[in-house]
Amino acid sequence: MLAATARVSATGLPHAIAAELVCAVRLLGECSAQAELVAAYGPELAAQVAAEAPEIVYEKGMTALPVDFRACREGGCGNGAGSGAVLASDTGEPATAFVHVVDCGGSEARGDRCSGERLGNVYIQYWLYYEDSTSLRALPGSVGSHQDDWEGYQVRVGPGGTEARATSHHGYNYDGGPGSWLSDAGLVHRSAWGPSTGRLYVSGGSHAGHIHEDGRPRRASRWTPADRLALVPIEALDGPARRTGFAITPPWRKPVYADPEDKGT
Repeated sequence: MLAATARVSATGLPHAIAAELVCAVRLLGECSAQAELVAAYGPELAAQVAAEAPEIVYEKGMTALPVDFRACREGGCGNGAGSGAVLASDTGEPATAFVHVVDCGGSEARGDRCSGERLGNVYIQYWLYYEDSTSLRALPGSVGSHQDDWEGYQVRVGPGGTEARATSHHGYNYDGGPGSWLSDAGLVHRSAWGPSTGRLYVSGGSHAGHIHEDGRPRRASRWTPADRLALVPIEALDGPARRTGFAITPPWRKPVYADPEDKGT
């Protein structure tokens, strides 16, 4: 269906119909959100954004899930069931990813952000907002804790195939071993691109993302299916939303937002 959507839309199918097809592919009842994707990116890219969205697999014991910061920032509204398929929080907030696309694959791709190794690739960023972060929750007090938390998952689609990485924590990817020590400690940055698995593993407390676990698939006890993840284009956020004050830097102010090959957090 995705391939058919792309082929048909290329012949001039109205965007409204294309939005319905994208919505049908994702099996969601709320088509207005899918229309928002089409309005932001066009029908072909919108279908690709929906297709590349990751299944989120949570670390055992977690109750947090990513939500829409415009509706949920505190008070436990970002916590849900501790096992099974988690689609929404206990207060009804849907699991949400904010999306940003850097299209360096089209004929209109120009500028520094699409130069060099970037040219020919389509980058899709999925940013997850959590109401707080408790990296060192086992310690007393508020050490390692802060309000607001943004974590990212990025897909690079190019002539050589599809790759993915976590776009935060200095390329932390849970490979283990001496080769990862410096980047895991934040002393050096690396891109950490690897084969796309379609899954984003999320650590408890810090919510640090990684695309695999020691190179082996892990049985999920708590997850959010990719086709039930609400997708919100950052490009469609209004001025007040972008001016929201966060305890940490939001995605649209990070260097990697403009340059998807940036190795920073």
